[in-house]
Amino acid sequence: MTITQPTATTAPDPTDDPRTATGRRVEKLNTASLRRVIDPDADVAGSLGPGRVFARELSTVADLDLDLTDGQWARLSREETASFVTSGIRFEALLMAGFALQLAHAETMDDPRITYLLHEIGEETRHSRLFVRLVNQLAPTAVSPLDRGLPGRLFRRITRFVIRRPATLYTLVLAGEEIPDLKQKRLIEHPDTDPFLQEVNRYHRLEEARHLAFARLTLPELWAEASWFDRFSVRHVVPVVIRTMFDTMVHPGVYETVGLPGMATWKAANRSPSQLDLRHEATRAVLRTLLGSGVLQPGGVPAAWRRLAGVDRQGQPVDG
Repeated sequence: MTITQPTATTAPDPTDDPRTATGRRVEKLNTASLRRVIDPDADVAGSLGPGRVFARELSTVADLDLDLTDGQWARLSREETASFVTSGIRFEALLMAGFALQLAHAETMDDPRITYLLHEIGEETRHSRLFVRLVNQLAPTAVSPLDRGLPGRLFRRITRFVIRRPATLYTLVLAGEEIPDLKQKRLIEHPDTDPFLQEVNRYHRLEEARHLAFARLTLPELWAEASWFDRFSVRHVVPVVIRTMFDTMVHPGVYETVGLPGMATWKAANRSPSQLDLRHEATRAVLRTLLGSGVLQPGGVPAAWRRLAGVDRQGQPVDG
């Protein structure tokens, strides 16, 4: 949806206060969320077909010149999809935990932002139900080595850190929407993607567009109120978390299901040109929002953000 700026008036008007103006725009998102509540069990019925669910060129290993049979490519496509969708379920759970904490700590409930958080939580639970159904249809067998030991403990620590810091959380909301959105766009546009997978992705992108709009609207407010540590996190810690999130959407165990060396293939895939292109394009969209919101300044883009998005200090691409 298009969100227009309120027109200026000559006389002082309390409704022109930036926070009030943002509240009015959030009300528009609330109205949009009410227009059609999509029940995935009824409105996104169906199931995946057998075999390969997306084209080889959309695989994370498309650039690695692997000698795989058609059966292995089919298996890999299903395992990659299951890993990606499972990552989405977990990330949406993290967002809902952070939103629920905001609701629990809110001083007042008569705010359109509170209503929208409830809309978003409801929509995320519906998305996750559909994703769980999709994973069940894919019947993956891959086991992630990143869920155990030190990586698993670090993940649990990071989630507790994130949900308590609103500016950090909302910056990750942007990344958690922009990265899957671009991946899903490419899947939808390719004619060889399974029709049901295309339908699931269309549904998800439709509602996530509002979630992105809400995060973009409210991040400047959260930034103005953020603690120094929250601000430090957005500038220097969040890009590292986003990189980790991107790299682990498809975990090493996926590649082992078709006889490839898990960790070696995973590292090579994440360094490949197509994956770098995907990461740069998606995270540059996040960076544009941060620059446009005054969270970061052109000429002062931190090193971690530059490495993540492939940009210079001005925020301009450096890789063509």
